[in-house]
Amino acid sequence: MKRRVVLASSSPYRRRLLTRIGVDFDVRVPEVDERPLQLSGRAPEAIAVELAQKKAVAVACANDEVVIASDQVVAFEDTILGKAPTREAACAQLQRLAGAEHRLLTAVHVLFDAGRGARAWVDVTTMRMRSLSPASIARYVDRDEPYDCAGAYKFEAAGIALFESLQTEDPTAIEGLPLLRLIRVLGELGVEVP
Repeated sequence: MKRRVVLASSSPYRRRLLTRIGVDFDVRVPEVDERPLQLSGRAPEAIAVELAQKKAVAVACANDEVVIASDQVVAFEDTILGKAPTREAACAQLQRLAGAEHRLLTAVHVLFDAGRGARAWVDVTTMRMRSLSPASIARYVDRDEPYDCAGAYKFEAAGIALFESLQTEDPTAIEGLPLLRLIRVLGELGVEVP
């Protein structure tokens, strides 16, 4: 049975990553209110896992579909740093992260066989940001305008210059969808990936 792939996401970054591996897919935007869970006080990893699962379930899954959902959380000192909606908020968030280490938790939930089957995992990336002056932070924010990104940086753009080091099993997880393991899972489910 040829399976159709469905990306349960409104993220242009995740669409770009899935396109990169040559998979044909449809996009369905899940209607999930993330805010209550993010404010629940639960551990950041648990929140990312539950949000990814909720997004996958929200778009349903037919017998011939593989639904891919993902959620990403920036954990700093066991608190979640969300998207910074303004320039001031982005600068403040980056000032908190400057010179420090944080974790980027990318949870993936894949549903198949009308939701009877599932694969789920969390990719953890540990990132250390360089010490940054307020002026360099302001220049970066003006350049990348990272208002739609958790942590207020776009690593795949000029945001890479903010970092000193990182530890990860899959660098694509930083952009929102860890492709290395996803490619293996899709292959196991009969989805051809070049």
